[in-house]
Amino acid sequence: MFSKVDKNAIRQKRHQRIRNHLAGTATAPRLNVYRSTVHIYAQVIDDNAGKTIVAASTVEKELAAKVAGKTKVEQATIIGEEIAKRAIEKGVENVVFDRGGYLYTGRVAALADGARKGGLKF
Repeated sequence: MFSKVDKNAIRQKRHQRIRNHLAGTATAPRLNVYRSTVHIYAQVIDDNAGKTIVAASTVEKELAAKVAGKTKVEQATIIGEEIAKRAIEKGVENVVFDRGGYLYTGRVAALADGARKGGLKF
């Protein structure tokens, strides 16, 4: 019998391998991405302090109006621009991009492009 592949478990292992070489500091915090089937979430995290500096997602009420009626890739671009705006307001310009074990394509790449367009450097 064939067993069904657990894609999320594979992603989590890939993410752990990435995180072994990647960490956010106070000068260059980590821009973390999580995507579900419907929503996308982004956080800027200082791993040394163990604190989330800023976050943005399609679940937030103020952003839900902006992303309504858009495709998932367009939503990811908007979230990337918003996380960049919020990070720059907090004084963060340089980040380390953590794709969360996802392949760098589609919504993950769109969020990264939106963050770069918003002014973040990585």
